[in-house]
Amino acid sequence: MSLQQDVMTAMKEAMKAKDTNALTSLRAIKSAILLAQTETGAKEELTEDQELALLQKLVKQRKDSAAIFTEQNRGDLAQPELDQAKVIEQFLPEQLTEEEIEKVVVMTIEETGASGMKDMGKVMGIVSKELAGQADGKTISAIVKKKLA
Repeated sequence: MSLQQDVMTAMKEAMKAKDTNALTSLRAIKSAILLAQTETGAKEELTEDQELALLQKLVKQRKDSAAIFTEQNRGDLAQPELDQAKVIEQFLPEQLTEEEIEKVVVMTIEETGASGMKDMGKVMGIVSKELAGQADGKTISAIVKKKLA
C-alpha cells in the first residue's frame, strides 16, 4: 500500500472521529504528495525514498515552528505544531536512538578512515543515506561533530 493510500485511509478515520488535528496533518501530507507529483510534470508515483524525504521535511517544519513559538513564549501555538508532527511521524519508520546512530557513525568513521572535521561531509553523506527516515539530520550532524572533533 502506498503512502498516499495510507494517508487517505487515515483521513477517513480522522473524519469519522472528528479529529481536526489529525485531519489537518493528513491534509498537509496529501497536499505535499500532490505537489511533489506535479513538480516532475507527470502524475507518477513517488519512490519510497521521496516519500520518506517528504515526510521528514514536514515533521522538521513543524518542529522548527514549534521551537520558534516556544522561544517567543507562545505555547498555545507551539502545541498544535508538535501534535501535527506526531501524526506525521506515524508514517515514518521507527526512529533510532542516539546510541544506535552513534554506532553507525563510529562504524562509518572507521570504514572511511575519517580523521577530522575536514571529513565531516563525507561521513555525513554516507550516514544520512544509510539512516534515511530513521534519524533526523540535526542529530546525525551533532554526533558526527562530536566524534570527529
